[in-house]
Amino acid sequence: MPTREEVLAELSKVKGPDLQGDIVSLGLVSDVFISDGRVIFSITVPAERAQELEPMRQAAEKVVGKLPGVEKVLAALTSERQGGAGAKAPPPVRPAPAAVDMGSVPPPMQRRAVPAAPEQSAKPGVPGVKAIIAVASGKGGVGKSTTTCNLALALQANGLKVGVLDADIYGPSIPRLFRVSGRPEPVSGRILKPLEGYGIKVMSMGFLVEEETPMIWRGPMVISAITQMLREVAWGELDVLVVDMPPGTGDAQLTMAQNVPLAGAVIVSTPQDLALIDARKGLNMFRRVDVPLLGIVENMSYFLCPDCGGRHDIFGHGGARAEAEKLGVPFLGEVPLDMAIRVNSDAGTPVTVTDPDGAHAAIYRDIATKVWAEVQRNREDGQRAAPRIVIES
Repeated sequence: MPTREEVLAELSKVKGPDLQGDIVSLGLVSDVFISDGRVIFSITVPAERAQELEPMRQAAEKVVGKLPGVEKVLAALTSERQGGAGAKAPPPVRPAPAAVDMGSVPPPMQRRAVPAAPEQSAKPGVPGVKAIIAVASGKGGVGKSTTTCNLALALQANGLKVGVLDADIYGPSIPRLFRVSGRPEPVSGRILKPLEGYGIKVMSMGFLVEEETPMIWRGPMVISAITQMLREVAWGELDVLVVDMPPGTGDAQLTMAQNVPLAGAVIVSTPQDLALIDARKGLNMFRRVDVPLLGIVENMSYFLCPDCGGRHDIFGHGGARAEAEKLGVPFLGEVPLDMAIRVNSDAGTPVTVTDPDGAHAAIYRDIATKVWAEVQRNREDGQRAAPRIVIES
């Protein structure tokens, strides 16, 4: 494997923007990451010139790819927001034209009243993927990845074609949960073929780095990696892509919400008040960026003692249901704290696969049914929206 110094030496051969100097001496290269035949790094450029400087990024990948031992190169163009007097103000937001009742339009102006052009989404979709669902949590340790895995398998059991994107860059758990290992193979150019577990197409940063390797990356690098795993993967034809989001409400979550046409978000929380405080933040974030809330799952909701059969509310009970009612979002269900779920998750044999007719699998299938019903309902509501009439000026 090449060293970091050898990678930088090759990158110093790449001219910087406007052919001034090279990208290394200009201080544009950062986050060089080398592991098991993979080299990943970022190049900082002005955001408004990202498309123009794409050939520079390709040249950087090419020179590093020639180094002995390098199997795959991933270069990301990133930009850093600058504050202070030099920061550019965002473009003004023009208010949408108000709907007009034709009966209220004076006759001389009625000929100029025309249907408004349908609003075009600024969020490009993923080819072949009909719906994208984010599974999120306000904090870590609430079982978000386990819920993602079993939700995806339950959606598949309900007859859908499903894929899973592990967007939790710092703690990718999906490879272990689906018992999948290996390296994604290139299909054409930068497009990778996803791996497959239990009939579900899976992509994760965990396939590109070793499980024990820490991901010490800045926000822009994480955002770029998530975007590339989403859009540079041959997902094929999917009814739904389930995205395991990182915990919290940081750059990664905001970028996904603002740049991807999410069909909705599922929030996972445990019952106690501290977890619900963080879950509420996640709910509010998705609401602010106009992502539909598909509902809340209360994980580790209760414990059934295998010896006495008694029920114990270790983390309290009903907090997520009460929060859902308070915020006016669907409550999707309660998943118990159970040894079988934990053991099977660690072994990469989820309960929805090992015991598809069991009580736990039935819970996840019920949650999946409710989630998909919400997605469908939101679609129908959008299709039934009346066309708007505006008056041309």
